[in-house]
Amino acid sequence: MLAFILLLIIVWIALGIIGAVVHGLFWLLIIAALLFIGTMVFGGAHLGRRRGRG
Repeated sequence: MLAFILLLIIVWIALGIIGAVVHGLFWLLIIAALLFIGTMVFGGAHLGRRRGRG
């Protein structure tokens, strides 16, 4: 699961860079930023639950 979360984070960063560089794709940067934040929150909650059990 951790590998999947890291993969998503890498994809969101790549989309954000593309959105920042390509003229007219600013909306892609915004979407990537929102998805990045959502993935970080989800990943943090998932890891926090997992550590709480151990």
